[in-house]
Amino acid sequence: MYSLPKINGNKILIFIIIFMFIMIIPTIAIMLTITTNPVYGQQDKTSFNATDSTNIQSIPAKKVQVGDIEIAYKMLGKGDPILLFNGASDGMDQWDPSFPMSLSSNHTVIAFDSRGLGNTTMGSKSYSMQQLANDAAGLLDALKLPKANVMGYSLGSFIAQQFTMMYPDKVNSLVLVASSCGGKDDTPKPPEFIKLQSEIVNKSLNNVSISQEEMKELVAASVGAGWIKLHPESLENIPTMQQAKPGLSPEAMNNQNNVGREWVATNWNGACDELAKLDKPTLVITGTDDNMYVPYVNSLKIVEKIPGAWLVQIKNAGHAVMDQYPEEIGKILNTFLSTTAQTN
Repeated sequence: MYSLPKINGNKILIFIIIFMFIMIIPTIAIMLTITTNPVYGQQDKTSFNATDSTNIQSIPAKKVQVGDIEIAYKMLGKGDPILLFNGASDGMDQWDPSFPMSLSSNHTVIAFDSRGLGNTTMGSKSYSMQQLANDAAGLLDALKLPKANVMGYSLGSFIAQQFTMMYPDKVNSLVLVASSCGGKDDTPKPPEFIKLQSEIVNKSLNNVSISQEEMKELVAASVGAGWIKLHPESLENIPTMQQAKPGLSPEAMNNQNNVGREWVATNWNGACDELAKLDKPTLVITGTDDNMYVPYVNSLKIVEKIPGAWLVQIKNAGHAVMDQYPEEIGKILNTFLSTTAQTN
């Protein structure tokens, strides 16, 4: 289980994973072997919705055949492409509208539904991290795009790493949000949270209702203590699982949970050492209150391993950092992408 909610004032939309305006000094980020950018705070915000009515949700989806599946996707903007890998159980319309919009003036943003989610079919091939990476490579080939910048959030960051290792020639740069490189280097989530997630997975698979208290625990773990202190209303009016994730099948939920668990398994060597050899410009973003889903210390380990990586730690943000500060993260990505493009 890996990702969670979307927040809009008093409204919370949960993305269950059974599984800043900040300006970084580019010369420091590029020259140092390990960046040590400080933790940043943000101004208080109560709404995350973009005011511009033109957003990725309003764009009609297209479909393309890739191997054994039909992939639904959307494209927005112009310029160098950036491929977005969603958090677990999320479809392409779950990105906060302001995030892809902030990238679209200088980049062609490509969002898509992963295998078995949204409007993308499940297909007949075995569900694995490697297969999900193959699907993404097939999508780029179908769109006649030889290379792209690659960005992944939560479980999507694991797929983005797998994609980069399997298809390095297709990757210009790598952005990892709320991530871990897995294996022996991984700092696991707390045992009590693993138990909570397992119970929720089992209930979902067996059509047993999930209590409001369990949902509240998931939201609290996702947004973090600092956010709750600033926005106590975040724990009010929490929807049921059915309301939060209509149409999400137990099979799709279980598939994504399993690939996530395999990624961080301690009997695997992890990805950091291999990513370090590839020498791809890398940006790592984490919320300093992400202590449950993918503990933030895992992001620090990635930066320690990958020479020249940029690190942004966001104060008062949890695992739901993409929904808490989407515009700010978009600005950070624009700075990173424009800077690294000049050095490639």
